[in-house]
Amino acid sequence: MRCPGSPRPPASGCPRPAVPDRGSMAVFTVLFSVAVFLLAGLLVDGGAAINARLRAADIAEQAARAAADQIDVEHLRGTGRVRLLEGDAACGEAEEIVSAHAAGDVALTGCDRREEEVEVTVSVRWEAFFLAALGFPGSAMEATAVAGPDTGEEA
Repeated sequence: MRCPGSPRPPASGCPRPAVPDRGSMAVFTVLFSVAVFLLAGLLVDGGAAINARLRAADIAEQAARAAADQIDVEHLRGTGRVRLLEGDAACGEAEEIVSAHAAGDVALTGCDRREEEVEVTVSVRWEAFFLAALGFPGSAMEATAVAGPDTGEEA
């Protein structure tokens, strides 16, 4: 017995006629491309989000330290106790530090002056690159830092 179209006898029966794949690689390529695009979006845009969060923390720490330098010197000399200046002096110094970093995406969102420390909150906006194609434009990352004057005393 011979298979049709073959001069040799079959080893284990006749082979099945070849059936075309009819575009199965095209479907695989499309699905794989979408997966690669999403992974690239997570890498690039996720990195941008982490960078924005670290930048917000850095600027908030700088602003809080600058605000904590606004010491009431007369009160210190008279009582020996450290306290921050009354009014908006401390938060004004924090605003100055934040505005020096501002490129349109950095904002001071909170400044709370207490007697011996300042809490500063900074927001940094980041824009998505890959994920913007899926309707996610980016967001704002916030960080808060607290600083007080160093009195030189051990705690």
